[in-house]
Parts: sequence; structure tokens; C-alpha cells
Amino acid sequence: MERISGRQGYAPLYLRSPATPDNLLYDGLKALSLEAFAPRLEAYLDEIEKFNPLYALVKFSARSELIIKHILDSLAALALLRGELCRAGANPPRVADAGSGAGLPGIPLAICMPGCQFTLIERMARRAGFLRNVTAALGLRNAEVEEGEIKKARADRFDAVVFRALHPLEPTFTRMLFRLCREGGFLAAWKGRHDKTREEIRGLQSGCDSAPNAAIIPLTVPFLEDPRCLVFLRRPLPKPTP
Repeated sequence: MERISGRQGYAPLYLRSPATPDNLLYDGLKALSLEAFAPRLEAYLDEIEKFNPLYALVKFSARSELIIKHILDSLAALALLRGELCRAGANPPRVADAGSGAGLPGIPLAICMPGCQFTLIERMARRAGFLRNVTAALGLRNAEVEEGEIKKARADRFDAVVFRALHPLEPTFTRMLFRLCREGGFLAAWKGRHDKTREEIRGLQSGCDSAPNAAIIPLTVPFLEDPRCLVFLRRPLPKPTP
């Protein structure tokens, strides 16, 4: 048995070490209670492997690495993200994946969260083309592709903006993303080591006139030993007018 540390306050997960890549995705999804979505996610993996040599979508050396470090990592935060969106009260929630690249985390989330609307924002034409093709091939009616730079995207549209392996947390970057959020919206960032993440947040908060509220939540990614966490950032509420 392989022990994978759980979040603080939660019991750790114990998973059978995968024997072959064939059962790796299913076993990981089962640990996240998402195994019903395995066929669609398998098809998505196939599309990445097919087009990655042409478009340089994402770095990986084997399908197992693609599954663990990208698909399962993207989905390990799903329950937390869903909870925050429920608290926001939007129906349906609208989520932007900023700098989507190969569609991570946006496409796995869209597959497993059919009640949410996702916009995949990608500035590179070849990657945006891949995203359009793969969303059509997968029949993802709750995902659309927006080709262009994040800073030029229309503002005040989204309940959440998610991003992964895109940019360090710093004032100019976070202001650009908050511009996309509706009132009460939030940012969700996939990050690695907690100590480095805390340093980023301290730098962010010291560099902002109105520092965002931040919460760091450890993530459990099946079969991954590397530390991972999710950061929620919210604008502070405006002070009441005297």
C-alpha cells in the first residue's frame, strides 16, 4: 500500500500502487470519486499525446507522468473549487482558465463539472486551435475557447479565475486577473511547496495597497509525493463609507 498524505483535518488516502499505466487514471480518479469521467479523460489524454509533438503543449516523458502530474493534479482541487463556487451562489458559475495551454486545469475541470461554464483563455494561436479541436472532439458544451492575451480579455465576467504553472503571484499579475472577476469573484492558483507559496503571498501582500485575502490549502494528488497546494485569493471587502 502507498500512503499519500491528506489535507490537514482529513484522513490520509491509502492507494494501491498502480501496476500499469492502464489502471493508473482509473485508480487515481476513483480516489477522487471521479471515476465516472474516466472515458472522456482517456480521450483527452489521447488528444494531448497525439498533438503534443506538433504543438509543444505540455512537458511530460510518459503517459503516467501526464496522468499524475497534470490530470490528477488538476482534479485534486475540484472539491475545494466547487465548494467556493457554491458559496459564491452563481448559477451557473462561470470560470476562466487563464493561460490554458493544453487545457490544464480547465478541460479536466469542465469534464468533471458539467454544471459550470468554462472559458479557456490562450494567447498562442496553435494552442488555441488545439483547444478548439479538443473541446469539439470531446463534445464539451460547457467550455469555450478565447484566443488572445489575458490583459485584453473583457473584464467583470467570471466567478473564478483558475491558473496553473502560469506565473508567480505578484501585484501586477493578480490585478490583471482580478479585473476579469465579477464582484465577489476569486482567484484559484495551483502551487507547489508551501514555504515558497507563503513567500510569494507575503511579497504579494506587501506590494499591494489593498492586499488580497489569501488561503493556502494543501492538496492530495493520488500517486504524487511532491507537495502541492491550492491558493484562494479574494479582494478585501471595501471599507464602509462613513
